[in-house]
Amino acid sequence: MSAQNALRFVCSGGIARRTMLENLTSQPPDALLALIKMHAADPRQDKIDLGVGVYRTGQGDTPVFAAIKQAEQRLVDQQDSKSYLGPEGDMGFVEALMPYIFGDDPTRGGRIQGMQTPGGTGAVRLAVALAQKAGVERLHMGTPSWPNHAQILGDIALELAPFNHATEDGRADIDAVLAAIDGAHETDAILLHGCCHNPTGVDYTDEEWDRIAEALASKGLFPIVDTAYQGLGHGLEEDAHGVRRVLDAVPEAFVAYSCDKNFGVYRDRVGAFYAKAKNADELETVFSNANALARAAWSMPPDHGGAAVRVILRDADLTKLWLDELDTMRERMRTVRERLAEAGVAGSVDLVPLGRQNGLFSVLPVTPEQVKQLREDHGIYMAGSGRINVAGLTMTNIDKFIAAIADVTG
Repeated sequence: MSAQNALRFVCSGGIARRTMLENLTSQPPDALLALIKMHAADPRQDKIDLGVGVYRTGQGDTPVFAAIKQAEQRLVDQQDSKSYLGPEGDMGFVEALMPYIFGDDPTRGGRIQGMQTPGGTGAVRLAVALAQKAGVERLHMGTPSWPNHAQILGDIALELAPFNHATEDGRADIDAVLAAIDGAHETDAILLHGCCHNPTGVDYTDEEWDRIAEALASKGLFPIVDTAYQGLGHGLEEDAHGVRRVLDAVPEAFVAYSCDKNFGVYRDRVGAFYAKAKNADELETVFSNANALARAAWSMPPDHGGAAVRVILRDADLTKLWLDELDTMRERMRTVRERLAEAGVAGSVDLVPLGRQNGLFSVLPVTPEQVKQLREDHGIYMAGSGRINVAGLTMTNIDKFIAAIADVTG
């Protein structure tokens, strides 16, 4: 018997057994976190970070919105308690968001209700867990998708049925999503990105959303719409077309929403979960279950970021300031995309499709070996999948990036 096993034998009262923690196996490190560390350790002054999924200004900073700063100061001056809010969170925040997401009739006659969650991730997890509790056995999802979607499904043990999201020319594969809807079972659901698709930046057109909504209504398939980047594509109203069209077509649906990007409150974890049901009584049952799931998962969501968003949306001047800042973000990313598209083909990579894509992300057709070469030879850091955060590009480094792509793939 080895010394280690002998010690275990003695410590267990003479009965040789494995300890509980020995049953765990090491998990692979998060690739993005590893990329962050490598970028931080790189001494080159002209290195470019295209991996981290946050907005950056033309100077490379991730700022706190001025509207958020002012709202936070009001909270400091006026907030008189840090008492519990309950599992539903700040309902003033939840309700203030609804007109921006759902339009002029945000409750659809009392058939839509919401609750606060820890970020968009919490909203997605709550939506998936609640769908499973309601009887959903399989979820259709376009791939590639945000990696955490699949992780959440795996953790909840809900079967994933993937379909192709984008075509080779950088457009949405409308035929694939319609085929997935047509072939779905009665106990299936489908997850759709509301706008600014992560990781591809490839969105459905308004006309394609109309076709998707009609197909969902005809099939009776349950939709979950993940809306994490509203306002970063073409505008708040324009980016809401998909979710509104779906909700108008179907009797029931879930929406997961994030304010982390369009208010710049990433670390404050500001999200909301919304449900549409057939009537008010059914909606009450839905949220009794949603509150129970939330209570068991995180008890109550963090208050501060949601409260700051509520302050902004209840004040006309702060709302205007926020909208102006959001416009600046969107216009800067659109300028970067236009410059990439103007470059045409770099090496073997066609950059033109990036000009018609939306939001923070796009995926370049590069191999993991080419990604490694970009990192080692040019100091350009991106995910191994080829996903880039276009907000990491500025007018001072974009030419270097285009030249590096041409060098590595030419």
